[in-house]
Amino acid sequence: MDTPIYDFLRKYSGTDTLRCHMPGHKGRGVTKDMQRLCELDITEIAGADSLFEADGIIRKSEKNMARLYGTAGTFYSAGGSTLCIQAMLAAMKSEGRTVVAVRNVHRAFLNAAALLDLDIEWLMPHYTDGILSGTVDIAEAEEKLKAVKKPCLYITSPDYTGRMADIQGLSEICRKYRAPLLVDNAHGAHLHFMPVSHHPIALGATMCCDSAHKMLPALTGAAMLHTSSRRYAKMLRQCMSLFASTSPSYLIMASLDLCNRYISEDIRNDTVRALQYIKELRESFSGRLIFADGDPFHITVKAAESGYDGNSFADVLRKNKVECEYSDSSLVILLMSPFNMAEDYLRLCIALEDAVASAEKCEKVNESFYLPLPEKVMSVRQAVFSPSETIPVDEAEGCICASVKVPCPPAVPIAVSGEVISRECVDIFKRYGISEVIVVRKR
Repeated sequence: MDTPIYDFLRKYSGTDTLRCHMPGHKGRGVTKDMQRLCELDITEIAGADSLFEADGIIRKSEKNMARLYGTAGTFYSAGGSTLCIQAMLAAMKSEGRTVVAVRNVHRAFLNAAALLDLDIEWLMPHYTDGILSGTVDIAEAEEKLKAVKKPCLYITSPDYTGRMADIQGLSEICRKYRAPLLVDNAHGAHLHFMPVSHHPIALGATMCCDSAHKMLPALTGAAMLHTSSRRYAKMLRQCMSLFASTSPSYLIMASLDLCNRYISEDIRNDTVRALQYIKELRESFSGRLIFADGDPFHITVKAAESGYDGNSFADVLRKNKVECEYSDSSLVILLMSPFNMAEDYLRLCIALEDAVASAEKCEKVNESFYLPLPEKVMSVRQAVFSPSETIPVDEAEGCICASVKVPCPPAVPIAVSGEVISRECVDIFKRYGISEVIVVRKR
C-alpha cells in the first residue's frame, strides 16, 4: 500500500531546501538522536496538505485507512483519542442529542462534556473489576434510551481490562430508537484484523475512536476517528478542528500512514501468530493464575483472585524487566499487540513464573464492588468552572466534586463533576490510593 505522507516527508528531507518556515529546528536536531526526526518534521508547506482541510496526501492516506477498516469515513488525529471523543460529542451537541453514557468513561469524556456543556444520563455498569470494568445490560440500556428525547449511546469497549461489550446487540437497540452509537474503542484499533472482526464499525456502531498508538506500531498521540455514516463523515473534520491544534504533528500522521502499510501487509499474519502465543501462555498458568475474559491482547491477571497482591506481583515483573500497563492491589494488566515478537512472550512467561513463585501472597478474594450513582446538584460545566479547592479525601464527604482528579491510567471517574461525594465514593477514592480531591469551594 502506498504511503503518501511518509513518502512526501522523505522526499522533502532529501532536498537541500532552505526551510524558511516552521518548525524552528529547521530540519536539524540538537542531538544526533533527534536529527532524523527533525528532518521529517515539517508544517503545512506547499504539497504537504492540511489535516483539517485535507484534499491531498493526508486525505489520500485517510482514504487508504478507511478502505482497510471498511468505514464511510476515517479521520486522522494527532491529539489521541481525546480529540476524537471531543469531535463525536460535538457532533451530538450540534444535533441537540441527549448523551446516555456507560459510567466507566475516560476522563477525556468528562472534559469534553464540560467544554460542550453536556448533561449526561448515566447508565451504571454491573461492576466486575472495580471501577475499571463491568458489564452492560442491554435491557437497561434500552430503558435509558426510551426515557430521553433524541438520545445517543456512548460506551467504552474494550474497557481498560480488555472486556468487550455486546456492541452488536447495543447497535440493534440504538437503531430501534434512532440513536447513534458512539464507542470509545481506544484500546481496540487491532480488532478489525482478528480472525473474525470485533471492531465497533463492523458490529454496527455509528462512530468510534481508535488509539493507534495503543495497539498498533504508531507514535504516541496517533489516533483515528471512524464513522459508518456518510452524513457524519461530512461534518466530523470540522468538529475535530474545534478542539485540535492548528499545528498537528506530521511525524504522528506519518506513523499512521505507515500503519496502513503494516495493516495491509502484515497485521493479519502477526495477529494469528500472537494469538497462539497468548493461548499457550494462558494455558501454561492454568490453575495458578486467573485471567480476565475479553480481548486476548489484554492479558489481565486477576491477582487478588489468584492469591497475590497485584502491586507486589507487578514489582516482581519489573525486577525481571517487564513493565506492566497498570497494577493495583487486585489487577495486573499486561498490554500486548500484534507487533510483539515471539521472544517477548518467552520473556513474559519467565517473568510470570518468577512472580508466581515470589510475589507477596494474600488471601484469595473475589472483590465485591458497589458504587451507587451519586446525587447530581450541578451540571458538569458549572462544577468544572466554579471556584474550587483541593482537600484531603477524608474531608470530602458531602462536598461537590469539581474537576475529576483520577490518575491516568486508568482515568476512570469515581465521582463526576457536579455530584455530591458520598461515603462510598470516599472509600473507593482511598481504595485506589487517591488522597486528595478537587471540590467546589463552599461560599
